[in-house]
Amino acid sequence: MRAGETLRARRLDGGFTLTESLVAMVIMLIVTGALFGLVNNNSIVAQAQPEAMDMQQRARVSGDMLSRDLFMAGAGVYAGPQTGALTQFFAPIIPRKMGTLGADAYTVVRSDAVTISYIPNTYSQTTIRQAMPLASSELKVEDNPNCPKHNQLCGFTEGMTVLIFDKLGHFDFFTVTEVQNDAGHLQHHQQDLSFPYQPGAIITQADSHMYYYDAAQRQLRHYDGYQTDQALVDNVVGVLFEYFGDPLPPTTPKPPLGNANCLYDAAGNQLGGMPVLTPQGGSLAALPLSMLNDGPWCGSGQNQFDADLLRVKKVRFTIRVQASMASMRAGGADYSVAGTSRSAYRSVPDYTLVFEVSPRNMNLGR
Repeated sequence: MRAGETLRARRLDGGFTLTESLVAMVIMLIVTGALFGLVNNNSIVAQAQPEAMDMQQRARVSGDMLSRDLFMAGAGVYAGPQTGALTQFFAPIIPRKMGTLGADAYTVVRSDAVTISYIPNTYSQTTIRQAMPLASSELKVEDNPNCPKHNQLCGFTEGMTVLIFDKLGHFDFFTVTEVQNDAGHLQHHQQDLSFPYQPGAIITQADSHMYYYDAAQRQLRHYDGYQTDQALVDNVVGVLFEYFGDPLPPTTPKPPLGNANCLYDAAGNQLGGMPVLTPQGGSLAALPLSMLNDGPWCGSGQNQFDADLLRVKKVRFTIRVQASMASMRAGGADYSVAGTSRSAYRSVPDYTLVFEVSPRNMNLGR
């Protein structure tokens, strides 16, 4: 081997130069940094996805409960001498909080609260056979064929939620606190009845549900009208109820001749003054809150309600929930309450759920 070839072979076996090594290290660092960036973003996304799923689940919980109760709203008496949907007697959907704890005044209407009433499947449906004055504490009912045999109170039991109402538009909820042989001593939610009911008034087991938004605690809450008021969904940043109904004024409840109510005079003539509305995109008209507390007023006491509520045929519900952690919220229109996130991967926008329910018993009648 010649000397030149030997020198060239030694150079080939000599490895990388310092410059080549530095270039290789720089390339390796760039590639490694990119890989770590991908891994870190994936880790952040993995944290954000469960939060997004939790928001959707919280919204669905409210939707499931509300849609169930709205679907049943207005279900009325189906046994006894008088039957029919509650809309034939009073408004089963009222846009305010009612009951004994923090109830709104009857003149109040709210876009973030609703009270829903209906009668479940029950044999406890009858009429009273003895007057119930405002301060009444005793109940005596008729023993109709649908009532259980050998039961003087038609199956009413202690702790049961009971509804009493008449053909004039009056109604009251109360709770049975004691049952005796021929009388049930009642607790009227720590207050008197709103109206002195006469024999023949309908009395039945019933359900009453209030949903309302607590802005201070950012919660959608559920209240039974008596003692149980609990959070249904946390981290709520918006609730909206909208109402749609019959363009024509209501024609029920119609009282017996000689009696007047919010729709008829004592001679049976329908009172005027309620407007005919324009349908919007179908057979129903929008019922803005402004027309739901301007009268005429039906019922009595704190259970009074605007007659236009008897038009309601459909309810639209909107709820907006936010991420529970501020570190998952950024700023801007997608966030009702800005958070501390500065990463698009870590930011979870507010989630909005909208649905509509047409209560079957307020459209067909039970």
